[in-house]
Amino acid sequence: MQEIMQFINNHSILIFVWLVLLATIIFISIQNQFFSIGEVSRGEAILLINKEDAVIVDLRSRDDYRKGHIANSVNMLPADIKNGNLDALDKAKPVIVVFTSGTISRESAKNLNKAGFERVYVLKEGIFGWSEENLPLVQK
Repeated sequence: MQEIMQFINNHSILIFVWLVLLATIIFISIQNQFFSIGEVSRGEAILLINKEDAVIVDLRSRDDYRKGHIANSVNMLPADIKNGNLDALDKAKPVIVVFTSGTISRESAKNLNKAGFERVYVLKEGIFGWSEENLPLVQK
């Protein structure tokens, strides 16, 4: 026991960082249970698009969207979703939220879920992963 206390005293910053990381993981895990937001692979996204007419919501800037986006996707900024500007979306259809790498999408997906969209997904690895597999992107 004395060795453990000595370790904690000698490595207090390391222990603090470890505790913060543990708390973050627990918080994210609990939060994900309250919101029904799934993460889909590119193959699963294609199936949702083709079989269930899923709507793709691209959260990137207008310029990035014009450089290349998934066909028939809707370009919306995270602020649009947060402010409830959701007229372009149908609550009956699955929604797949996309960003450059997939990290920013989760907050907007939560906001869609709060707005009453029941089937909200985040595209794993975002547009970056989509283009890495040489899947088609439309340019405008």
